[in-house]
This record gives sequence, structure tokens and C-alpha cells, in this order.
Amino acid sequence: MKFRYLPQTEQDRKQMLETIGVESVDELFAEIPESVRFKGKMNLPAPMSELTLVKHMNRMAGRNTSMDQVVSFLGAGVYEHHIPSVVGHVVSRSEFYTAYTPYQSEISQGELQAIFEFQTMICELTGMDVANSSMYDGHTALSEAASMAAATSRKRKIVISQTVHPEARQILLTSAKGLGLQVVEVPHQDGVTDLAALSAEADEETAAVIVQSPNFFGNIEDLAQVERIAHAHKGLFIVSANPLSLGLLKPPGQYGADIVVGDAQPLGIAPSFGGPHCGYFATTKALMRRIPGRIVGQTVDENGKRGFVLTLQAREQHIRRDKATSNICSNQALLALAASVYMSALGKQGMQDVARLNLQKAHYAKERLSQVEGIEIAFSQPFFNEFVVKLPHPVSEVNRKLLEQGIIGGYDLGRDYPELANHMLIAVTEVRTKEEIDMLANGLEGLL
Repeated sequence: MKFRYLPQTEQDRKQMLETIGVESVDELFAEIPESVRFKGKMNLPAPMSELTLVKHMNRMAGRNTSMDQVVSFLGAGVYEHHIPSVVGHVVSRSEFYTAYTPYQSEISQGELQAIFEFQTMICELTGMDVANSSMYDGHTALSEAASMAAATSRKRKIVISQTVHPEARQILLTSAKGLGLQVVEVPHQDGVTDLAALSAEADEETAAVIVQSPNFFGNIEDLAQVERIAHAHKGLFIVSANPLSLGLLKPPGQYGADIVVGDAQPLGIAPSFGGPHCGYFATTKALMRRIPGRIVGQTVDENGKRGFVLTLQAREQHIRRDKATSNICSNQALLALAASVYMSALGKQGMQDVARLNLQKAHYAKERLSQVEGIEIAFSQPFFNEFVVKLPHPVSEVNRKLLEQGIIGGYDLGRDYPELANHMLIAVTEVRTKEEIDMLANGLEGLL
């Protein structure tokens, strides 16, 4: 055998070619003109033995900087939180990590019940009636919410605040192009949505108004005011929310939100260099038949025994593609399970306690950094676990020097907001200690 991981022998290859009636593998590509075929060898390194390859990959992996090695104040949508050990134990069980779509309910009760519990807890957090069994991530969930709003209202205009995560807005713009939707972005003022500009843009043609709270800058939006603007012309009110913040904050459902989306990553899911994560999607009973993805429902069998089944599925796997509620055909069931185990392990009081620690430690960090000469606190709004500071030097330059001290600094907002050049978004979660926060402040004092 020429290739270790391709187990066909030369005799196997010969028999296969004879069976399909060709002399050589090259004949399989006869339809491709000679003029466009690649000639020569690919510019790739020479093959390695297994021993050499393992050493090579370990050396490459060693070049990464882990949060176990440094202190991180980087958030911007992906956060370092404490993950109880029970989470890894449960999701590592083979009956869960090898499971796929649970179509055969009679042999999938364990997974179906776990997903049902995830849906239930998401509804409790968000104050909504119905949640699906998860989505790829929070950003695609937001895009799906906009699509659902357009399909429901038969309007084509989506109004979204610039305080929504920049990557979520990019994904929305991409999907809107294919769906023929118009996306209008509303500017921010003092770190929150400019409500006057929002009111001016939301009109009779608006399918949905979308805000994020806590927003990308960490600030709390005035959801009561946004709700009035969104519903003034019968558009839908969509809120993107950090689920951990809902341990303290009044849920969007109580503000009249029609759809609440977000990423479950803060709920027991590791940052993992940016993914995979798990999106959640919750809505009202009036809209539940429009919800994308899968829903697990509770029922009873012919003997009256409680059971769980997939229900209300207008997915493209089951219906004509143009009639489907969504063309995303899979989800993140294993990571939804991780979130369920996390919320179950903490309980209602634990969720409140962790959220409160995030709030208190972030506010201590803001107060401590405000004492550093050269640092300005950018916004005066109430915030959760992220806040923005203005530096006298470029953020990229400051972050390079902080890393030399074993600190991962905050996010450079100038990458997405030109008007916020030299502004750093700092995240402080429950895992950060007072000593680490003071270390950041002292490090910045020495640099600035």
C-alpha cells in the first residue's frame, strides 16, 4: 500500500478500474481539458513518519497561548468562565457525543429529554414561550431571526443597531443579500443605540428592529423604549442577549420582545479558540410555527407514559426547500447539553450568583482602571461584564506589551468602529481575581 490511511492495495485499485471500464485513474479526469490541469508536484512539505509528525504538531500547538498560561481580559462575544467538571463528564458519555438527529424517538429518549430541558431553561431565562433545540451559534441565530421576521410580516426592511456584534451584522448582511432584504444600521450614541435615529428609521416597511443587550460595548440598552419603537409600525422586536446576564437582568420577554437570540457559550462551553459554540433561539407562541431548526415536544405514549419527540418541523429536510422555515439543517445538540448541565449544576441561585460576580468584578475593574493616568472611561452607561476604555496609544501596541507581561488585553474596537480608534473593550468574568485586575491596572500604568 502506498498510503497508510488509504487501505486499497494495487490489486484493489486494478479491480475497481476494471469494474468501471477504464485503464487508469487519469481517465477519470478526461472531461477536464489538458490546458487547465495542474502539472507537476504540489508545493507541500515532504511526508513525515508518525513519530515525527506527532512531534511536529505538538511543537506547533505549543506556539499557541492558552488561558491556563496567561490572564485574559478579552471578551467581545467569547468569554472565559468557570466550567464545573460535571459538564465535561456528562458530554463525554458516548450515548451523547455519538448521537445524531434523534428521529427514532423510541431509542433517543435520553437525548430528546436533555434537549427538552435545554429549551425549557432557555425559556425561563429569556421570558419567552418557546425555544428551539439550539442553532450553530448566536450570530446565525440572529440572522435566522431577521429572516423569520421578514417571512412573518412580509416586509423587507431590517433595522439593526450598530451596537450589535459586528460579526453578527456581517452575517445578517450576507443572508439578507440572498433573501432580498434591506438592512439599515442605526448609529450609537454614548455607547448605546441612538433612539432618535432608530425611531426615524423604523417605519411601515420595517419587518424587525434588532438590538443587543448587553450590547457589544457591554452596555445595557433601554429595551422598553426600543420595544415601543419596534412595535409602533407593527414590526417585530428582536433582542440578542448574553444568557448569563439574564441571571440578573429583567428578561427581554418581559419587555415585549418577539424573538430573543444569543450564544450559549457563557453557559459551560469553553472558548475553544472561537468555536464551536451553540446558538439559542426563543420566541412567542404566536410565532412558534415559524421557528427555525428543531423543537422537542413532550407527549405521552399509548400507555400514558411521558415521552419526548421532535415536533413542528418545517425544515428543508422534511418539506420543499422554498417552503422551509430555515435551510440550516443541523444544530449543536452536544453543546446545548453542556449548557443544560451547566445551568442544572448551578441552579437558579447559582446563575444569579455568577452573574452578580461578573457585574461586581467588572465594576471594580472599571473603578480601578479609571485611576490610571492616561486612561479614560469611554461611556457612562450601566454595563454588565464589559466596558470600554480610551487609551493614549494604539490598542494593538498596548496589547503586544501586555502579552509580554502574561496578560491578554481587551478587544481593539478600532477594527470595527473607526470612530473608536484607541478604544479597548475589556471583559471581566467571575474567574478574574482582584489580584489579576490589579495586575492589569499596574501593567497599564507602566505602559502609559
